[in-house]
Amino acid sequence: MARIDAFLKLGTAQGCSDIHLAVGVPPMLRMSGDLMPIRFRNLGDSELEGYVYEILTRNQLEHFKAGKDLDFSYVSEEGGRFRVNVFRKETGVGAVFRAIPSTVPSLESLNMPPIVTKLLDYHQGMILVTGSTGTGKSTTLAAMINELNRTRRVNIISLEDPIEFVHRSQEAQIIQREYGTHVPSFAEGVRAAMREDPDVILVGEMRDAETIRMAMTAAETGHLVLGTLHTTSAVKTIDRIIDALPIEEREQTKSFLSQSLLAVITQVLVKRAESRARRAVCEIMVMNRAIGKLIQTEQTHQVPAQLQTGRDSGMQLLDQALLAGVLAKELDPDDAYVYAMDKKVLQRHVTDTSMVPKLDVSSGSG
Repeated sequence: MARIDAFLKLGTAQGCSDIHLAVGVPPMLRMSGDLMPIRFRNLGDSELEGYVYEILTRNQLEHFKAGKDLDFSYVSEEGGRFRVNVFRKETGVGAVFRAIPSTVPSLESLNMPPIVTKLLDYHQGMILVTGSTGTGKSTTLAAMINELNRTRRVNIISLEDPIEFVHRSQEAQIIQREYGTHVPSFAEGVRAAMREDPDVILVGEMRDAETIRMAMTAAETGHLVLGTLHTTSAVKTIDRIIDALPIEEREQTKSFLSQSLLAVITQVLVKRAESRARRAVCEIMVMNRAIGKLIQTEQTHQVPAQLQTGRDSGMQLLDQALLAGVLAKELDPDDAYVYAMDKKVLQRHVTDTSMVPKLDVSSGSG
């Protein structure tokens, strides 16, 4: 057994989401969003390097020694599966292990709104799951693939970096391919997938113009495309896609978004009211004629107003979802306040009054 497995076993037994290993500090566990050190000595440079090198393949070791970061999946002898990032910093080697649950979650278990399930009835178009790093985008996508796998006889091609949840084909056929292992890039992966008779293509990260362009082509030519972006709202997602492509393609991109973008699901992870566990809370934009027109006329700043009034179509602003969760006593009001875009919406529910700006109090708000 690799020596690093002992830390991983301890972390998963504690229910952590991530295990952090860095020189000069003890191993740290990410527990409900907070980093907590375990009772262990500060890790030395050569010590941690030895732990990490034990689990690398020859190619990975050569890649890392060439000065490049590593992203890969790792299965410990204890049975746990992890997404790993290994890097170098000023004091030496560092590594982060993200624990991957052994069972693929359902949309219901993630408390996803019913509209998310309904969106998977589409056979063509693009659905984007967005949010900052560590907000559970990969988990939501895995649950979406799981729903398709249970209910539709389709060919699903998943492009990931690295492969996290392992899907077993049920009603659907699922082909999982890994960036760097099976395909040289996401763009090449999408291009290859379109020759493999897909119904659904999952693009693990739309990180560059070529990948975005290929994903758009796939969505326009009769495929359902699921993808992610590191954006924190529907408006920022739309603007990011438009800005990522050359200016001469601007009109074509706006036309694609208004016609083929089905929805944007933007999520954050917020602590539950009764425990320190966290759950996803979503802003949801579902494309309609009004939003399409706002995109075409470059008035995306007006999209939030459409989300606010589009509840009948399954739409919601993040602040609406946060407030609903607090009122239902499902979410910790203080943590929800941290993630609110308009703090005044949740100000009266905050229990830690030191969080509320004095300026807001003196102005009579809340």
